[in-house]
Amino acid sequence: MELANYKACICEGSAENAIMDILLDYNLLIFNREEMIEEEVIRCREAKKFEEKYLRKGFKDKISVIRILDSRGENFKLSKAYAGKVDVINVVTAPEIEMLIIHNENKYKEYKKSRKKPSDFCKEDLRMADVKTYRFVKSYFADPMVLVAAIKKHHEISKVPKGEYTLLDLLR
Repeated sequence: MELANYKACICEGSAENAIMDILLDYNLLIFNREEMIEEEVIRCREAKKFEEKYLRKGFKDKISVIRILDSRGENFKLSKAYAGKVDVINVVTAPEIEMLIIHNENKYKEYKKSRKKPSDFCKEDLRMADVKTYRFVKSYFADPMVLVAAIKKHHEISKVPKGEYTLLDLLR
């Protein structure tokens, strides 16, 4: 994965935001906050809003937009004016970011049998009512190496389509 000098890291939810903040805070990614627009994770799902708020600042170099999302089909179409200046990289956490908690709890087999969404499994079976909140995820993965181990475990069992990126690809 080749990244431009400027980076924008966009997350779709609070849990993803917390995961990225942990990885950034402990310098575990192939990029750091100083290379990022605004030096923080951006919460913006729409390309048009992202363009309006961040791209109109007139960057000299190309920008890599790193999107952390759980679905493969989500569109992020930038206008033609930015097409050549922005490179969009989708990092997919399918089926949901909560899989990292399921792996860390060693509950993957139980999760598969349950046929529930990962977040519902965490809430109902693991009794983690706040599993989707920033505060819970940040606290749960207070040890960043626990998070890295969960990312590796999830990558191992995931069927990652060719050309798709996962959180593992962003790790140093």
